[in-house]
Amino acid sequence: MDILIVIPARYASSRFPGKPLVRIAGTEMIKRVAAIAESVCRKNAACRHVVATDDLRILDFCAAESIPALMTSASCRSGTERCRDVMARQETHADLVINLQGDNPLCPPHVIQALIDAWRRSGADVVTPCVRLSWAEYEGLLRDKAASPHSGTTVLIDRQGFALTFSKEILPHVRNVSEAKRHMQRSPVRRHIGLYGYSQSALHAYFALPPSLGEQPYLEGLEQMRFLENGLRVKTVDVDYFGRESCSGVDSPEDVTRVERILAEFGELDIS
Repeated sequence: MDILIVIPARYASSRFPGKPLVRIAGTEMIKRVAAIAESVCRKNAACRHVVATDDLRILDFCAAESIPALMTSASCRSGTERCRDVMARQETHADLVINLQGDNPLCPPHVIQALIDAWRRSGADVVTPCVRLSWAEYEGLLRDKAASPHSGTTVLIDRQGFALTFSKEILPHVRNVSEAKRHMQRSPVRRHIGLYGYSQSALHAYFALPPSLGEQPYLEGLEQMRFLENGLRVKTVDVDYFGRESCSGVDSPEDVTRVERILAEFGELDIS
């Protein structure tokens, strides 16, 4: 089955212009993310990766570094739209399209591989990872939400691991933490990781489906709710960072400092 990893990379970020080319511990961020994708492709037959950008500076850098890249429309408003644009421009077939954001230089390859493996087993329309939080991590999320209510997304799942809903609220609500700890070694809360794998049919269907209530910016503001509210199945995959600190993305110069600190403490990702 053909797999295409698309790496959306915008130059004109409102919060951090030019961030795909920022150096992190001496290496440009887009080069780091492309190396992660390449390491996954080496371990999977019929797997390719491509940077999808709307800026010649990123395109020229990728060409100089021998990184596959494609110019996409400047009108794309999300990584999902850029994935579709790549498919339309390449006129190529891919059974599974993975959206690996270009500002995620700490995404472990085994997390992407977990998506591929889960999709092969389940045949789901969409696959996406999540982390079941320890009680200490749950309490940390509570503190984060108190300071920034819209940060972090949780997912509630059924017994087969398919998403029931996503929310900026902490789901499920824990009414009595001390009692819950007596019955559960880990919290029941799963933090969603914004990495997606789409079947080709689901990717095309997304743009034919009506916008959902849950994706409206004045409500949850979560684009994946369009799949759920229109009856498509989203398979979640529990993943583990094995004690390594993570960072969901680089959105500011301060995030660069954080990623460099993580690399200094935990070392480079294993992309062998």
